[in-house]
Amino acid sequence: MKKQATNPFLPSYEYIPDGEPYVFGDRVYLFGSHDRFNGKTFCMNNYVCWSASVNDLSDWKYEGVIYDKLQDPLIHDNSRNMYAPDVQQGSDGRYYLYYFFDFSDIISVAVSDHPQGKYEFYGHVKYPDGTLLGKKKNDPFMFDPGVLVDNDHRVYLYTGFCPKLITRIFLFGRGKLDASYVTELEEDMLTVKVKPNRVIIQNKSNSENLLEGHDFFEASSIRKINDVYYFIYSSEKNHELCYATSPSPKGPFVYGGTIISNADIGLNQKDPNFASFYYGNNHGSITKIQDKWYVFYHRQTNRHEYSRQACAEKINIDNRGEIQQVEMTSCGLNGGPLHGKGIYSSHIACQLYAKKGASSVSPLVFFKSLRKHPYLTQIGGDREDNPNQYVANIRNESVVGYKYFNFSQLKGITIEITGKGEGKVEVYTDLNQQVIAEINVSVNHSPSTFSAKTVTLNDICPLYFKYVGKGYINLIRFTLTTD
Repeated sequence: MKKQATNPFLPSYEYIPDGEPYVFGDRVYLFGSHDRFNGKTFCMNNYVCWSASVNDLSDWKYEGVIYDKLQDPLIHDNSRNMYAPDVQQGSDGRYYLYYFFDFSDIISVAVSDHPQGKYEFYGHVKYPDGTLLGKKKNDPFMFDPGVLVDNDHRVYLYTGFCPKLITRIFLFGRGKLDASYVTELEEDMLTVKVKPNRVIIQNKSNSENLLEGHDFFEASSIRKINDVYYFIYSSEKNHELCYATSPSPKGPFVYGGTIISNADIGLNQKDPNFASFYYGNNHGSITKIQDKWYVFYHRQTNRHEYSRQACAEKINIDNRGEIQQVEMTSCGLNGGPLHGKGIYSSHIACQLYAKKGASSVSPLVFFKSLRKHPYLTQIGGDREDNPNQYVANIRNESVVGYKYFNFSQLKGITIEITGKGEGKVEVYTDLNQQVIAEINVSVNHSPSTFSAKTVTLNDICPLYFKYVGKGYINLIRFTLTTD
């Protein structure tokens, strides 16, 4: 690869949630919603696309705006926002972009001759009599389209939303809100062939209550692997992507487990509910690149759910077709740990929490409850293309963690910080073991650098910074030295 691949794998100024990754030809394409830095709601920007060679997952190319919301005849101004999309190649060789806006209860379609666009409006998914899907009695509420064109050219559209009570009240009378539904479409990719049917997700056996807490919430996504259909979705826990499998695209699907949580909830052996990153909704899917499988998901930044960023991790599908939960890392697409030397931006942190852990950044959490928590933010406005994201508001006993580095003769660490604080930064490779360095710091707003020698390291391990002191510091970057 031209350089190392880190998480997030796109530039730090880019905010692409709800990622649907696909390999077309010799490139992998990422389609998703498009958040705005410091946005006031979800998905405020137009759809864009990023792509990379399957041979170099460190070098992502910006393909530009692939679809403008005002191309849809039902959107008359920029106050409407396009939510999570999906893309499939039709039997005619063209590429079809499925999307919906706000809570419109309508699935729209755009088409292009190329995966990277640009896309032109094609139509709204409808019944043969012209009635829009979602508008007939007993239709489900149209939300988060996921699409599969099967080997026999049969087309399946998955949509669904199963929100909590407050949202149900807001959407009362708009369609069923109890599950994901699958609708078979004609080869024109637009006309309903078989009306919506509920996608059933069940436990592996009556004796295993595995589905408790993992029922469907949103984010339907579908993949076919070795004649098995994998239904990927966001569970009622909100922060996790789960999967279920079936020999049929119409189900029923058998629950498999959690693929990833954007707080690593479930992985802490001492406390399975411990959150090591600030979490909110999650949406993504899986894809095979060369001979490796990856899950693409998004993380939260800026103390809210409206500036989400794309991340990816390697996963393993075993010979039984099962996927074990993977952890968030700083080196997801890198093919291995990062070099244990050089300069690293602080924004590639994969663990971030205050003294008692991280918490949800849902709009239901009052802003003031997060005032004393660390968070990711940036200098400058939306889409200003310089490396400007950093970890802010690191207070006493807050932790910033990175996974993983391949250390060889590590001997020193330098940190660049701002803020207003005085104390020390303890450096660990294991928070339950002894420190490998202590960096004394004192900063009064101006950028300052501080250094310390470390114990010599020759190992693959994580790196943690723990601040112990008064006030707060902002971590801009750190340098690992072997001299």
